[in-house]
Amino acid sequence: MFEGKIWWITGASSGIGAALAEALAAKGARLILSGRNEAALRDVAARVGGESLILPFEATDFARVPDVVKQAWAWRGRVDGLVNNAGISQRSLAVDTAFEVYERIIGVDLMAPIRLTQELLPLLVGAGGGHLVAISSVAGIVGAPLRAAYSAAKAGIIGYHDSVRAETTHQGMKVLVVAPGSVQTNVSKNALDGKARTRGFSDTAIDNGMPADVAANTIVAALENGTRELILAEGMEAMGAALRRSNPDQLFDVMAKLIADGYAKKLGAE
Repeated sequence: MFEGKIWWITGASSGIGAALAEALAAKGARLILSGRNEAALRDVAARVGGESLILPFEATDFARVPDVVKQAWAWRGRVDGLVNNAGISQRSLAVDTAFEVYERIIGVDLMAPIRLTQELLPLLVGAGGGHLVAISSVAGIVGAPLRAAYSAAKAGIIGYHDSVRAETTHQGMKVLVVAPGSVQTNVSKNALDGKARTRGFSDTAIDNGMPADVAANTIVAALENGTRELILAEGMEAMGAALRRSNPDQLFDVMAKLIADGYAKKLGAE
């Protein structure tokens, strides 16, 4: 399934993206690594070994996307799988959040993967199919406090990829949507506050979360098993995702109580 196949990962310079690069390379995949930080991408490529194409680009440079897709496809004459992983998070109450934050997060987390997928999808379908992996979030299912922009974008990622799956399964496409909870990455440290500034420090939940390599290996196993949706979470986060579908009113009360009990202050958003 992976040996000799071409897998393209966005946000590949760190976190889940870098861990997925290692996991896929270990299965024999050839990698296209994208992100903004070319030096970090080269470090990942050197670490995983094998064949890699370093293809840095700014995710929201939508005008450049057609050329980027052409470069990716031309490298080995095909792409077999795309992982839409690049993203940025948030830690701020909606009432205190500037519209610029919504523009930036929805641009990076939702519009950018849609733009890239829309350009690549006809090529994949024309070649008989391929894989799409969308890294959403539990926050895209539950509507997490302090993440209104992030939750909106990640919910959109689920909806978009679910629609693409329905439309293209008969054309050989396989779509996996992944909804991680807390994973040990820089997602919280790099999150935006209400004024669009980089937060600069992490959360305890993230620091104590699932190791990125465990997350990556679980995603690879899901691909091997033909899984279409993976809730990559444990404990209360997994329970929250399940409640959203089984007992949403209970979940809404739990989320509201978090804020009433000082969750925003605890995370430095007040």
